[in-house]
Amino acid sequence: MNVHSAGDRPIATPPPNDKRRRILDAAVQVFAQHGFFHARVTDIAREAGVADGTIYLYFKNKDDLLISLFEDRMEGIIAAFRAELSRLEGAAERLDKFVEMHLGMVEREPQLAEVLTVELRQSSKFMREYKAPRFQEYLDILAEIFELGRRTGEFRPDLEPRILKRIVFGALDEVSLVWSSTRRDKYALADAAREIRNLCVRGLMASAAHETAQQGDRP
Repeated sequence: MNVHSAGDRPIATPPPNDKRRRILDAAVQVFAQHGFFHARVTDIAREAGVADGTIYLYFKNKDDLLISLFEDRMEGIIAAFRAELSRLEGAAERLDKFVEMHLGMVEREPQLAEVLTVELRQSSKFMREYKAPRFQEYLDILAEIFELGRRTGEFRPDLEPRILKRIVFGALDEVSLVWSSTRRDKYALADAAREIRNLCVRGLMASAAHETAQQGDRP
């Protein structure tokens, strides 16, 4: 399974005989279909077309496989986001694109989204022991956008990027989590993206702060 950028371009095409890649791709399918707790290494091996023992040549156990899957997919996602955002000048434009790409990826890759937003939370090793450096790098992309906007005067000068990156990601993650775990009556992610962007713009833009101050001075 490939992760795509906003232009729906594949980040990389793995060699067809890459067993590790086949195992990771199979794990996405099996974890999404059966859930992390109920998924068996045997199921993943069968989906990947390898012997059960082959899994353990690359991964220590099921938790290690899930963490490796997360790291592998996040590496591609981060590369795609940075490449796309580097083409844009303004911080607001970059924030719009980040929101669009995040939710667009969820919609295009529903099985991967379910694994990354729902099943990862089922691994106690991931939640308690794993430092998740790729996740921190992903959050730092948001922090860089906020810092750029603050530095150029596009965003309010009193913003705190370290806090804002988690607030915005929290909104995206909650929308993604509900959308991924809902089997019917899914809302349109494009609508969710628009609402998140509108909310961010009103709260972050320097002009919005100025307008609010003026309204506060009115009798």
